[in-house]
Amino acid sequence: MTEDTVRPAEPGSPAPRAGWSLVLPLKPLALAKSRLGPYAGLRRPELALAFALDTVTAVLSCPLVARVLVVTQDGDAAAQLARLGAEVVTDEPGGGLNPALAHGAERARRLAPRSPLAALSADLPALRPAELARALTAASAAGRAFLADSPGLGTTLLACSPGHRLGPSFGAGSRARHAAGGAYEIDRADVPSVRRDVDTGDDLAEALRLGVGPHTAAVAAALV
Repeated sequence: MTEDTVRPAEPGSPAPRAGWSLVLPLKPLALAKSRLGPYAGLRRPELALAFALDTVTAVLSCPLVARVLVVTQDGDAAAQLARLGAEVVTDEPGGGLNPALAHGAERARRLAPRSPLAALSADLPALRPAELARALTAASAAGRAFLADSPGLGTTLLACSPGHRLGPSFGAGSRARHAAGGAYEIDRADVPSVRRDVDTGDDLAEALRLGVGPHTAAVAAALV
């Protein structure tokens, strides 16, 4: 797929624009989603992978997205995500989430320097492509923009236009940090699936109410 190629739009979704590059981070599955341990037990790594598979599937179906880069050192996850069509970036620099995202963003810029760029959480199992398109369309009006998570304290999406630095500062309290850093906050009520990341059993219950993808649905059903 070339830099300016986008997939056909879904009925009722915004008209395609310059193809976005999206960067998603994924911890090694053995370490991922530790707060889901009491809920998922030994199937916690499987659930973390299911979240990522459903998130990437939805992102690749978004009409505004041209490419997806997943930054991970997990070999099993890398193989499965690559089969979906993601480019996997395995040479993480170390230092945690934000250095990994900055590294992925640099790789995306080299691949497509004229494309807009965004970092997205990999634990959005209810993600809807049309809702992601709305959020990206809103972000395109600003040089740098972010979307807060459902609780309103963190961030699930950070986006920037060509020529702007992404500057990820994800983690606890990231909404305040991104706002303080001058990023425009996307204020839309019609993108709940883009806000609903999953860290706890309660979060997963809310995602299930929204409607999750098939990988998460299968693992969640086995946990009941």
